[in-house]
Amino acid sequence: MKQILLLDREFGAGASTIGAKLAARLGWKLFDDALTQEIAQLARIPVDVCRRREERTDPWLRRLVNVVWKGTFDRSLPSPDLAILDTDRLVALIEQAVEQAAKKSPCVIVGRGAPYFLRERTDTLSVFLYASRELRFRRVLKRVGDKHEAVELVDTMDEDRKKFVKHYFGHEWPNRQFFHLMINTGIGDDSAVETILRMLDALNQSDAAARS
Repeated sequence: MKQILLLDREFGAGASTIGAKLAARLGWKLFDDALTQEIAQLARIPVDVCRRREERTDPWLRRLVNVVWKGTFDRSLPSPDLAILDTDRLVALIEQAVEQAAKKSPCVIVGRGAPYFLRERTDTLSVFLYASRELRFRRVLKRVGDKHEAVELVDTMDEDRKKFVKHYFGHEWPNRQFFHLMINTGIGDDSAVETILRMLDALNQSDAAARS
């Protein structure tokens, strides 16, 4: 049975809204901004239990922080203490948080590399959401309220995600082999939700038939 729904996406494609609607329809736990909160809490660990980098900038760490934190749109979330983290440590914390979320299935997990961290599981339905640049820009602008910031986010976030997935998993982003379904959210949020629910139902019926 597919009891974990994973949504990966282009930045601004509407995954947070679609994920919330799916969780509400299914009555499943939603891990989106709450997952970043969990990562932030894990990141605030004592200095003496972390490997510290020397006094130098770690561009990979800052890129990863951008991918995880900027994508939330929740300005109240605490940022990690970069002084006590390095990139590998933060990736390990993200993986830990994603795996903990998966243990609370049935659930919907939005982003955070979940399709890659959970790629060995058989109880997941992975969906990739994409949209035109114009639509993504409009979505992001509506949430951040600043044209310059919206353009910067749309133009940089996906490039950072691409580099992150390539560096840590050795795959191009998005890699079609990790997804059951890829949807252009230009069809509308509700239509995307219905399409995903139909796929979920079809896969679970197929699983049930195979076991009978």
